[in-house]
Amino acid sequence: MLIPGFVISTLTFPGVIVHEMAHQLFCRLSKVAVLDVCYFRVGNPSGYVVHEPPKKPWQNILIGIGPFIINTLVGAIIASAASIPYFRFDSPDIFDMVLMWLGISIAMHSFPSTGDAANIWSAVKHPDTPMLVKILTAPLVGLIYLCAIGSVIWLDLIYGIAVAMLIPNILISLIA
Repeated sequence: MLIPGFVISTLTFPGVIVHEMAHQLFCRLSKVAVLDVCYFRVGNPSGYVVHEPPKKPWQNILIGIGPFIINTLVGAIIASAASIPYFRFDSPDIFDMVLMWLGISIAMHSFPSTGDAANIWSAVKHPDTPMLVKILTAPLVGLIYLCAIGSVIWLDLIYGIAVAMLIPNILISLIA
């Protein structure tokens, strides 16, 4: 079933907000000035961060992949409090369901956008980018585009569920 993007973004707005906050955080960490931020709006794009052009290629890469790191971690942490009852087949309460929705919503917005991929690609093509970074980063750009295509078949939702339900349980089984 094809659901318009703005409907999905509206239903999973916490993920959009965290995604944009991650871009802004990585701009700040890499000392790139942020000019404008919209954490969420109904429309396309559902959020954005406008920043000055990065001076170094690594800044572009970090800003582009920031949401993948932050959204994955935050989604797993928030959902971890609620994910265990699902695997024990306990009845979840409303608080567990809200935490799971938050975790999945945040994690499913982990994938960088195609705009992020284009910015990362410009860093890969930059003559100052070391060859090892180019070799490691070029496949990442391809993966981002594949994930964008995969969102048509709900790959972002599948990723969000995996992060929210599997990662906490794997970590707990390693600790226990």
